[in-house]
Amino acid sequence: MESVPDLQNTMYNVVDGYPCVRLLNVSGTIGCSNPGRDKVVAPIVRFENVDEISEPSAILVISDDISFASKVGGVLVESGADLQNKLKGFSPDQKFPQAEFAPYDNINYKWNPIGSGIMWKSYNFPVFLLTESGTKTLREFIVKNDDKSKSYTSNVAEFDLVMQTMRSGTHDSESCLKEATCLPLGGYSVWSSLPPINVSSLKKPKSIILTVASMDSASFFRDKSLGADSPISGLIALLAAVDALSRVNGLGDLSKQLVFGVFTGEAWGYLGSRRFLLELDMHSDAVHGLDSSLFETVIEIGSVGKGFSQGVNNFFAHTKGDSSPTNQTKAALKRAQESLQTENIKITPASASNPGIPPSSLMVFSKKNPAISGVVLEDFDSVFVNKFYHSHLDDLSNVNSSAVVAAASLVARTLYILASETKDVQDSALTSINVNVSLVEQLMGCLLDCDPGLSCELVKKYISPASTCPGHYVGVIQDEPSSTPYSGYINDVPRFIWNFLADRTSISREHNGSSNCQNGCNGRDEVCIKAEIDGKGVCVLSTTRYVPAYSTRLKFESGVWNVLPANSSDSMGVVDPVWTESNWNSISMRIYTIQVAAYDRLILFVGVILTILAYLAITVTKALAIKAMKRD
Repeated sequence: MESVPDLQNTMYNVVDGYPCVRLLNVSGTIGCSNPGRDKVVAPIVRFENVDEISEPSAILVISDDISFASKVGGVLVESGADLQNKLKGFSPDQKFPQAEFAPYDNINYKWNPIGSGIMWKSYNFPVFLLTESGTKTLREFIVKNDDKSKSYTSNVAEFDLVMQTMRSGTHDSESCLKEATCLPLGGYSVWSSLPPINVSSLKKPKSIILTVASMDSASFFRDKSLGADSPISGLIALLAAVDALSRVNGLGDLSKQLVFGVFTGEAWGYLGSRRFLLELDMHSDAVHGLDSSLFETVIEIGSVGKGFSQGVNNFFAHTKGDSSPTNQTKAALKRAQESLQTENIKITPASASNPGIPPSSLMVFSKKNPAISGVVLEDFDSVFVNKFYHSHLDDLSNVNSSAVVAAASLVARTLYILASETKDVQDSALTSINVNVSLVEQLMGCLLDCDPGLSCELVKKYISPASTCPGHYVGVIQDEPSSTPYSGYINDVPRFIWNFLADRTSISREHNGSSNCQNGCNGRDEVCIKAEIDGKGVCVLSTTRYVPAYSTRLKFESGVWNVLPANSSDSMGVVDPVWTESNWNSISMRIYTIQVAAYDRLILFVGVILTILAYLAITVTKALAIKAMKRD
């Protein structure tokens, strides 16, 4: 050891992990935080039964029973590659996620029967999910120190999970926004049209077929929200369907306009879809070229990654209403299925006993406009087949690529049939629409794994990612919302999706000259893609835009976020939680060995006794010496 840092590295072991953080809404808090303004230090205890705990401890969870008791000082959750096989299921969400937005009355229905709801509770102690390397570090530390263990030492974990909302005593969204101790949950959704919309055209605008998916997920642990089946499998299917359709000639001659929307914030009060509809009402720049009155039908690609079973790809069509557009969509799905006979794809209408459509963005469209028709494509009928819904365990191992390819193929051909508006679409036209299987596998590796993760060739073709491991937590909106936001305020995944869609839906420029963006792109119809790669970028003709995604009850004024009063005429605004995330200075966790307090007290007691005895001995010796001197 040559320096103080070397000594600190020897004494303290930093452990990598994913924290559960403090979130707030208009009525209170959820999530985790240190109980006060200081770090928490607690001994590490392995346990099977929480009743065995006698003091506040840092619990190392090694069983599948995650119990939270008043004696817990902190919780460490180990990672393991085989946890999905050991657990029958784990979902920290509710049994009916976001039931308050349902367009029907039966909100006690259990779409997610294994949902525990623990992610919606508030915990005044820190909780960390250890990474695989963090789990290894902790185990090695415990084994090494157990070998050297003495009765007067203890292995402890030190948690730095101090939330600024705890420091300031702000315990709801309105108060923390006023005190600037939190930021609103939100980000940027993306929409794109295929082919691009000519906003200057004098022709009568076409009816719109809107296809949507979600790009964000949630879990108990902020930065471990992969959402492989729910909802990223649907997102990947949408991107693959767009890619397949982009290679079809003559899309501009079709009777209807194809528009694709990828929303963020859907796991937190449907922030993306609700804000999208509000921007349409306001005719903002973010949705220039779109008119909601032209929406003929909405097709949502939900969870499709677990549709493969016993050699067959099974999907269920959850429909809203029995209108003519809905029936046309069902007929188009059937026709698309028939054209894919060799792919073993089966599409089945959802059970009539279901209370309505499952939790989805379509619920928001339905609440906004009860007359709108729509279909949600899912891999389940009456209850989720994803046993790890909104859990950190909903990862790449929880989905099947063939199911995603099948869903993308089904959607791509269905959209072509609907946009053609002819009863007899030629088989040759449908069989020419094929999904790129390798693209689906690439997207799964890029968006659902750390290897290669966002450092994959496909993503790096468009953006310079800030991190390698993908995460699909919505994040916070950091500055004034804009239709042309600063790229530094947009997460990696939305930036990639925007560039990918702008590229795939673009058409060749007709004018001559350089296509790079250094001198700016011409007009509103052109956008600049790949600008992060070389600083130059490429101008393309594409109708692809960002749409801010945040609560409709928030307004940014003079650099401050304000919560607007609920409008009784807006049923969704009344139940809007207005989610915010607490600020923090740092989040970390480390482990080390200390002497137990009892030993310190014993040393102090022995020291006091020795001091008293020494004092008495000196006093007696001094008295005897004086007495002896007097005799002399």
